[in-house]
Amino acid sequence: MGLRRVNGVLATASSWQGSRHQPRYTGDPRPGSMNAGEHLICSSSLWRHLTARRLLPWLLSGVELGDHLLEIGAGYGAATGELQTRVSRITALEYNRSAVNRLTRQFRDRGIGIVRGNASQLPFRDQVFSSTLAILVLHHLRTAELQDQVFAEAFRVLRPGGIFVCFEISHHWLHRIAHVGSIYAPVDPTTVFPRLSAAGYSDISLDTRRGAFRFKAVRP
Repeated sequence: MGLRRVNGVLATASSWQGSRHQPRYTGDPRPGSMNAGEHLICSSSLWRHLTARRLLPWLLSGVELGDHLLEIGAGYGAATGELQTRVSRITALEYNRSAVNRLTRQFRDRGIGIVRGNASQLPFRDQVFSSTLAILVLHHLRTAELQDQVFAEAFRVLRPGGIFVCFEISHHWLHRIAHVGSIYAPVDPTTVFPRLSAAGYSDISLDTRRGAFRFKAVRP
């Protein structure tokens, strides 16, 4: 492990009122992004348990989420409910219509905002959130350019001093095999610093652990 450092409510129209980007749904931006095995794992009680007990404690160690978190790519909601114990308000973004419907049913009485939208064109106005979080999202985007758009959009919707936190898997032949039939565009951790710096972030840190890594960055 190494550490380096450089320099809710259910969604309504008011969630994105005044946004530079209005929601545009031109179809699934990531068709076939996950194979059947990934769906099985991500929807399992085991993954939910590991997310709550192992992943989030490490990922959010030393992180102040503030009062309003944007979870980008909520998926099956494995992290969403646990995140509610750490922050007073959550907005969960998901691109897949059936997943949005499932999340809405799952968290109907929990006061978590569920919004359908594209991570590279976030349907929110500028400087809304105190923190943004993306877990295993970036490697399911087809190109580095789309990943960079996510960095830029997460920056745009953060308040000054807000933090962007991300968890990704490292490139490995086992991970490639596990993603046969799905999109697999792993992020090279050596590019994290220049890419986030180009998007405007400061206080960038990268931490690696057993085939995965997390990075954090702050909007100055």
